[in-house]
Amino acid sequence: MRVIKLALISVMVLGLLATSIGFLFPSTVVVSRAIDIKSYKQPLYILVSDLRNWKPWVDGMNNPNVIVYDSTSAMLGNTAVTITALTDTTVVSSWKNSTSSDQVSTVRFISDSSKKNTIVQWQFVQQVKWYPWEKFSSMMNDKIIGTLIEKNLANLKQLAER
Repeated sequence: MRVIKLALISVMVLGLLATSIGFLFPSTVVVSRAIDIKSYKQPLYILVSDLRNWKPWVDGMNNPNVIVYDSTSAMLGNTAVTITALTDTTVVSSWKNSTSSDQVSTVRFISDSSKKNTIVQWQFVQQVKWYPWEKFSSMMNDKIIGTLIEKNLANLKQLAER
């Protein structure tokens, strides 16, 4: 009985400790990368604002599990991607996954009209719940998502500068 009581108290204390540490982590996680591309904004905007144009520069878009329905919606494995807003300088999309929190992706185009030069900034924003496992897993977002963003932006640069 003493061993069971000690085990229960230990589990409760460790759970409270993990939850308390989790509260120190932010609830909004932002992963952002930018790249300088020697191209006018318009050709880049066309590549980013239409999901059908993602195949040459977004990794994994040639996978058979990827279904592009139209210019604004696609299914990337078990993630539904929908372009929700377009302006002349931004493309905003929603990424909904059944296993993790939803994310909002924003691609911004910063250009100097007198030069053939555009900065493309891509960011993902995710709201995580208070659960300790979500807070701790969000620590890996920068490493995982950031690496993918860098690779895709490099592919975009290579495609645009040809």
